[in-house]
Amino acid sequence: MKERLEALRKEALEQLQGVADAATLNDLRVQYLGKKGQLTEILRGMGALSAEERPVIGQVGNEVRAAIEAVIAEKQEGFDRAATAHRLQAETIDVTLPGKAVNVGSVHPLNKVAQEIEDIFIGMGYTIAEGPEVETDFFNFEALNLPKNHPARDMQDSFYITDEILLRTHTSPVQIRTMKAMNGKTPVKVICPGKVYRRDDDDATHSFMFHQIEGLVIGPNIRMSDLKGTLLQFVQEMYGPQMQIRLRPSFFPFTEPSAEVDVTCAQCGGSGCRMCKHTGWIEILGCGMVHPKVLEHGGYDPKEVTGFAFGMGVERIALLKYDIDDIRHFYANDTKFLSQFAKI
Repeated sequence: MKERLEALRKEALEQLQGVADAATLNDLRVQYLGKKGQLTEILRGMGALSAEERPVIGQVGNEVRAAIEAVIAEKQEGFDRAATAHRLQAETIDVTLPGKAVNVGSVHPLNKVAQEIEDIFIGMGYTIAEGPEVETDFFNFEALNLPKNHPARDMQDSFYITDEILLRTHTSPVQIRTMKAMNGKTPVKVICPGKVYRRDDDDATHSFMFHQIEGLVIGPNIRMSDLKGTLLQFVQEMYGPQMQIRLRPSFFPFTEPSAEVDVTCAQCGGSGCRMCKHTGWIEILGCGMVHPKVLEHGGYDPKEVTGFAFGMGVERIALLKYDIDDIRHFYANDTKFLSQFAKI
């Protein structure tokens, strides 16, 4: 058995000297030292040896195992060094090359305009009120003087979830919720920003989802002149001190009297051009004095207090501010378009 062990050592060392890769090295390790390897097979025969021979053969077996393991470890270390050197060579970084610029995002133009509008009205003493985008028919319509089957509902073709639940068509429900939360106290002076939803076909000036900011003021002796002065200040802060507004009579169920508000065309300065259809004016929002029935739904006595309300689309304000011709640009996620506003 001793001769077999010595022959195995000689054979294994010769085989290991010619190993050229780590995979072959591992195969030889299994072949000679594995659980079913040649060394294990030889040592299983020790049971037939005498008590005097076993220690001698056991020592020889350990020497053979140690010799083979030493060569394998040396070879493996050499392969590891070569692999590391190759990887370092392949992954070499030229630190003299210019670095890659990291693209940094910016505030979306709609958010930027909405924040600017909010800042203007906060500077006038308004606070921000928010409400749910999924509303009840009562808050979205009935409390705003739009009872069921009212023809004015056709102007706000709606996404209904059930007969009484829908996606809000304007942020006016937040005004009712705010009034109810105030429990008849005055003054009320809030703006209500948020998303609204209507079943419109998407085109250059319409979208099924858009952003609104509405305002509400309630208190004793609130007049139409207060509304006009507020909107004039807003327009001049948003577009410049040269801008003027005009109010045209209109109809909204929740205000009486009601008006559409036009602003001086920024393109031609009021002289008339294609953008303003040669009128010198561009419509930007609707407004009016709060209807007495709306005040009652909000918990106020219309004989004691009055109020005004206004509502504007953020997209429309942004289109005019940045002279953009298509509302769909805001939603296309085109980085070439959006990057123009990064430094504005």
